[in-house]
Amino acid sequence: MKSILLLFFVLSTSVFFGQSTRFIYQVTMKPDAQNPSDVKTENVYLDVDATHSAFYSEKLAKRDSIMGRAAQTGGFSFNREQMRELRPIIDYIVVKDYKTGVSTYKRRIARDLYAYDEDRPIEWKISPELATIGSYHTQKAEAKFGGRLWYAWFDAEIPVQDGPYLFSGLPGLVVKVEDSKGDYSFDLKETKKIAEVQEPESRGNVIQLKRSAFNKQYAAFQKDPLSFMQLQSSGPRGGGPGGRFEPSPERRKEMETRMKSEMEKNNNPIDLDR
Repeated sequence: MKSILLLFFVLSTSVFFGQSTRFIYQVTMKPDAQNPSDVKTENVYLDVDATHSAFYSEKLAKRDSIMGRAAQTGGFSFNREQMRELRPIIDYIVVKDYKTGVSTYKRRIARDLYAYDEDRPIEWKISPELATIGSYHTQKAEAKFGGRLWYAWFDAEIPVQDGPYLFSGLPGLVVKVEDSKGDYSFDLKETKKIAEVQEPESRGNVIQLKRSAFNKQYAAFQKDPLSFMQLQSSGPRGGGPGGRFEPSPERRKEMETRMKSEMEKNNNPIDLDR
């Protein structure tokens, strides 16, 4: 029965999408638990075709485009202030394979791109409650995931069992999803056709780990980012073409100050189990 339902989903999605579609959400978030009045907003994309989807930040896509052009021209001369302004809070990518049902979480930790296949199924409880959100006729569902209670509103008339971040598995597209504390909210703002599903930062190797091993790596990076970066560049992969990571004392102090400040202000992650 599960395989029949999956086949029906793939076929109905293929008919619905003659080409790829981009769902644009606005995420409203409070990344600093110590300062809940500091509310951030960011646009995120959910690119969908008949076989898979990719979720990522608009800022991440723009940064990736700049880096890609720099790599093609053989130089790395770009506006650092512009790159700082494009630094996303949603700095990860989620790719969902509709055929296998596997959701892969990808995130750059220092210089390398790490990934793991999500091993925590989301158990939705669908409510009879209905709501009209913009032009969408939605139904409510809820689930506990990543240490939070989430409320989602999905439109069963859109045959895409998907949504932003890791949210999927409902009988229709997630139009809105928010946690019970009001820390994170994803709201669908726009839909448009695109040539193909995009995936930023797809260049180079991806280090595939189990989720538990990824969490250990990320915790080590948060504890001492610069030492982690030095360990990366001295490992078997040799740190890439740039060789060993050895910033000057001035540059090291600048990086330490910036990274410490960023981490102190991003202490309320979407996944509290990380």
